[in-house]
Amino acid sequence: MKKTTTLLLAGSFIAASACKSTQTDTTATGMNTENTQSQTTTALNYPDTKKVDHIDDYFGTKVADPYRWQETHDEQLDQWIAEENKVTQAYLSSIPFRDKIKDRLTQIWNYPKYGAPFKKGGKYYFYKNDGLQNQSVLYVQESLEAEPKVFLDPNKFSEDGTVALTSLAFSKDAKYAAYGTSSGGSDWNTYYVMDVATGKKLDDQIDWVKFSGASWYKDGFFYSRYDAPTEGNKLANKNEYHKVYYHKVGTSQSQDQLVYEDKEHALRNFYGSTTDDERFLVLYASEGASGANAFYYKDLTDPKASIKPIVTNFESEYSVVDNVGDKLLVHTNKNAPRYRLVLIDPKKPEEQNWQVVIPESENVMTGASLVSNRIIASYMKDAASEVVVFDTKGKELNKVELPTIGTVGGFDGDKDDKEVFFTFTSFTYPATIYRYDVPNNKVTLFRKTEVNVDTDAYETKQVFYTSKDGTKVPMFIVHKKGLQLNGQNPTYLYAYGGFNVSMTPGFSIANMLWLENGGVYALPNLRGGGEYGEEWHKAGMTPNKQNVFDDFIAAAEYLIKEGYTSNERLAVSGGSNGGLMVGAFMTQRPELAKVAIPAVGVMDMLRFHTFTIGWAWVPEYGSSENEEQFKNLYAFSPLHNIKEGVKYPATLVKTADHDDRVVPAHSFKFISELQAKGAPGNPYLIRVDVRAGHGAGKPTSLVIQEYADTWAFIYQNMGINPYQNQ
Repeated sequence: MKKTTTLLLAGSFIAASACKSTQTDTTATGMNTENTQSQTTTALNYPDTKKVDHIDDYFGTKVADPYRWQETHDEQLDQWIAEENKVTQAYLSSIPFRDKIKDRLTQIWNYPKYGAPFKKGGKYYFYKNDGLQNQSVLYVQESLEAEPKVFLDPNKFSEDGTVALTSLAFSKDAKYAAYGTSSGGSDWNTYYVMDVATGKKLDDQIDWVKFSGASWYKDGFFYSRYDAPTEGNKLANKNEYHKVYYHKVGTSQSQDQLVYEDKEHALRNFYGSTTDDERFLVLYASEGASGANAFYYKDLTDPKASIKPIVTNFESEYSVVDNVGDKLLVHTNKNAPRYRLVLIDPKKPEEQNWQVVIPESENVMTGASLVSNRIIASYMKDAASEVVVFDTKGKELNKVELPTIGTVGGFDGDKDDKEVFFTFTSFTYPATIYRYDVPNNKVTLFRKTEVNVDTDAYETKQVFYTSKDGTKVPMFIVHKKGLQLNGQNPTYLYAYGGFNVSMTPGFSIANMLWLENGGVYALPNLRGGGEYGEEWHKAGMTPNKQNVFDDFIAAAEYLIKEGYTSNERLAVSGGSNGGLMVGAFMTQRPELAKVAIPAVGVMDMLRFHTFTIGWAWVPEYGSSENEEQFKNLYAFSPLHNIKEGVKYPATLVKTADHDDRVVPAHSFKFISELQAKGAPGNPYLIRVDVRAGHGAGKPTSLVIQEYADTWAFIYQNMGINPYQNQ
């Protein structure tokens, strides 16, 4: 059992797409160029955006906020969004090759995509998307050779595919399945219960669930929720007083038992999870999204037992893998920045009583599972996966053979399972599913993804470049074999840099369209991420956040210096925390890239903590309510560092009207300021998705259109027509 991290800013963006592409006949540089930019940039007329006379005083510093009105979703804002979208869509639709890009993406996207099977109640379950389905379908089969049958089809949740399946949990006896749905990409979830044998949805309905999962115990499950919003905008209001409840199947939500609440700390989140044998309830508490947490337990075998503390401070990370008898096997970075496994007796939780099972090593232990009396531990070495198997005493038994350098996912199973499945992928290695016979350490190919692309035509290299302060930073670079380092290659630089999130190799259909036309894809592993453990993460946190931007800037400089590209052929992109990174990049070094794509970004660093779950990011960023932290935030806040008369890169800001993770007001304010102050010559546009959220659960149709618009915008502003000779 592992704790589910729910408060991260990470969304699903281009670097994380698991898709494919085909190759076209292009030259070594791969691009045909023409001066197309003037066709669409000269006639831009931005909406006349209202300004208000609002000034905030931060420790004597007066800060104007003329677009404060954009924080409130009303008819006035809807009209402004419609006007901005009209300008953006007119620009995008006038790009002569946009439809060809969309057609190509649709063509190469249309292939079966499978998830790794998992076993419950003696049956196998797996997700599959036939190719262009808006949502993946959950199938069930009696055996691996049996005919699969549809178990749950999220495409039937809504006509337009904007209601997504967000979570799924089976009861221990596999009699019931609890599942969550989200509408329009919102973080708000509604939970339902299904009778597994009949496939019938029961009357149970649990509303206002957020940052949760369903953890079964007997004939019910634990879950977390907030009180129902009573006023204002449910997609922007600050989320406070998270609570844990127990729901018994067949009862109404009003009868749910309150398990845990904290009336003294409004800004804490709680998540309850049960061990595989349902002996223990483990209760996690967090004060922010940067990983550190406290945790508690309850012995469910004792009717009189109460919830008792194990760790009460918020200094390190703790995640219970499972219990070993009456002790808990815990994955933690306490006194181990690259993580270790320890055995904790909850009755004697003091650190001096902990038993180290697997000590910290030179590589980062990213997680572990307990299967077939073995500990399967996943590691990361220079952002690539390794998997090592130990016995329950911590003795290394063997390594799991992997096909090449890439990223592993899976190895999840129940304690008594003898087999598990895992998925392996890399930049030019489509997601492939393997079966692992745990007792015999045997890996066999289970399902290979068939894609219409010659992956041998591309190569991946990892380089280490020097950042501003001398730190060596790794970066993956992917391109066609035989690429000429002539400084003319269109290059797409994507990164994240925060919240202990590691950016690892993964196959992307959207990226393949870029690569097949001769483009270069670059992914640096910036500080703030988790690629080298907690020390690497902290090197990019408050007050060190500028290191992240310096690392990204240095990556761009490296690509230009080494002849991959030039500032006229460089596009920079990132989403969420990565959107903040792009915003800081373009306001600090506007001359360094031709195009900037900040998606669902945190742009107002002085007010982010006042919306929804934004308060959870204070450990990562700092708070404007602290004087020293305010000075640091104000120095790099993208919104507050746009200067009058500066020519910024051609910018396409991307957000969505249902994003209640990073509320769209961040993007609204940023583009309004950019359009008002930025020097002419490049377009400054915003693309607002309707009935979409932070990224998760977005229908395939909307994803394809978003990427078609993104690539078209980039090509157009680089003066490139990828299909000029077709």
